[in-house]
Amino acid sequence: MLAPGDRVGVAVSGGGDSVALLRLFESLRDKLGITLLIVHFDHGLRGAESEADARFVAELACERGLEFILERSDVAAAAASHKWNLEDAARRLRYAFFARVVAEGRATRIAVAHTQDDQAETVLAHLLRGTGPAGLAGIYPVAGVVVRPLLGHRREELRKYLRGLGQAWREDVTNLDMRRSRARIREQLMPLLERDFSPRVTDRLSRLARLSREDEQFWDALVEDRFQALVREGDGTFVIGIRDLLAPLDLSGVTGEGMTPDNEGAKPQRALTERLIRRLYQSVRGEQQGPTAERVEQVLHLACESTSGRRVELPGGVQVERSFAQLIFSRAARTERRLRSQETNEQQYAYHYLVQLPDRGVATVSVPELKSRFCLKVIDWPIRERDTKREKVALDADLLRAPLILRNWRPGDAYRPRGRRQTQKLKRMFLAGRIPSRERVSWPVLESGGRVVWARGMPPAEECCAGESTRAGVVIEEQRL
Repeated sequence: MLAPGDRVGVAVSGGGDSVALLRLFESLRDKLGITLLIVHFDHGLRGAESEADARFVAELACERGLEFILERSDVAAAAASHKWNLEDAARRLRYAFFARVVAEGRATRIAVAHTQDDQAETVLAHLLRGTGPAGLAGIYPVAGVVVRPLLGHRREELRKYLRGLGQAWREDVTNLDMRRSRARIREQLMPLLERDFSPRVTDRLSRLARLSREDEQFWDALVEDRFQALVREGDGTFVIGIRDLLAPLDLSGVTGEGMTPDNEGAKPQRALTERLIRRLYQSVRGEQQGPTAERVEQVLHLACESTSGRRVELPGGVQVERSFAQLIFSRAARTERRLRSQETNEQQYAYHYLVQLPDRGVATVSVPELKSRFCLKVIDWPIRERDTKREKVALDADLLRAPLILRNWRPGDAYRPRGRRQTQKLKRMFLAGRIPSRERVSWPVLESGGRVVWARGMPPAEECCAGESTRAGVVIEEQRL
């Protein structure tokens, strides 16, 4: 948790646990080779009581000759503004304060006084609220710059230690407020379990948390390995093949029913699939909070039973879209969704470049919007088409008309591809070619005299194709910038 030379900010609320943590660190300071300071976060939720707590901690810091860092915040206002519950808002603001203290170089670690009792209560709270295996891990001893040295010690043990020192502390009356679920677990449920079921229930719940953390560390490593191997990232989007998502590992010899959106008959890899979905969600959202089990189920349904073009909206502005055989995780933008659904041209993807075709040689057009360079090569054409492998993709230079324009696809674009009897809309050709909808808006096409004669990856227009009478052919090649 700590190394010699660390500056440890002890988070002291004024309660018995945090005061005991401070006094314990003082007794170990020289042995550990660390420097201490006190940090205190005033949540502003209890008026005069909160102010009295802050004064008590400030006086304690003065008595002990320690640097004191205080921050006050209106937790209630933040909760209302962001639609968080009070407990969540308090935790977010408190840990943001700790992170700033470390970022500013005033401390290298923050020590927090969670105890074994807190651990057991947290596991029970997660169970009662509804949790998966990750929730059973409870409170982690080390989380980034935050360390919790007292997770192996009972609350009453710390009180005895303080009484032996003659050290005062303050009691938070909200800990006895039975309207709060955590208070009911502490004051009612835990005593009941210890009295009527097992006097060692706290130890056993803490052991469950430790074993669950070990499992989660394995899962985290496995999920990260599969994420790096299977997910493609670019421009704020994360793309994974549906086959890869549903079967992230090659389990040769292991059989299971086909993946279904419900829990019955799921494949052996479902647990890994669900964790990959959460990892993808967190990557887009940029924070550790994951989606609920119901939301994960929606994504699974999208992968297993929906068709291309369908999408799921998740909390936090995240959307998951199915595009043929892959899922695309990205930030949801209502304006962009509306424009895409109408297949109208988004200004950010629009481009329009005039091409000056030489008699012989190469015309080069750089398209920064695509990070590509297009080379239109004018070459001598054989008398017989079978003498070249390029006849199926080449244009006849003499049949092209000015202005020759390389631009992005627009709704309504259509032409008659080589070998077809009727004109086809590019939209239909995109579907046949399984081109994802998000890529279509910037798809390059070549316009000759106001008519589309070529589109990337598609057969050229019949009326402009190189043939037996062609003297100069035009071959279009794309290179990455």
